[in-house]
Amino acid sequence: MQEASFSGLFKTIMWVIAFYYIFKFLAKIFLPVLVKKAVEKAGENFERQQQYSQNNSWQRTQNNNDEIIINTANAKKPRETKKVGDYVDYEEID
Repeated sequence: MQEASFSGLFKTIMWVIAFYYIFKFLAKIFLPVLVKKAVEKAGENFERQQQYSQNNSWQRTQNNNDEIIINTANAKKPRETKKVGDYVDYEEID
C-alpha cells in the first residue's frame, strides 16, 4: 500500500497547472483558426441555400407563367376577442 507524500501532491499540482497553461496557449493559437473555418462553412451553407431557393423560385415562375398560387394556410388570422358580458356605462350622481 502506498502512502501519499508531499512531493507526489506537489508534482500533481504542477502537472495540473502546466496542463492548464499549455491548453490556454494552444487555444489562443488554434481557436481563431477553428472559428474562422466554422464561419466560412456557415457562409457557404447560407449561399448554397440561397442559390437553391432562387433556382426553385425561378423554375416555378418559368413553369407557371399564368398561374398564381397564394397559400393562406399559414396566414395569421385576426384573433377574436371573447365577450364575457355586457358593457355597463356608469354615471356619477351629484
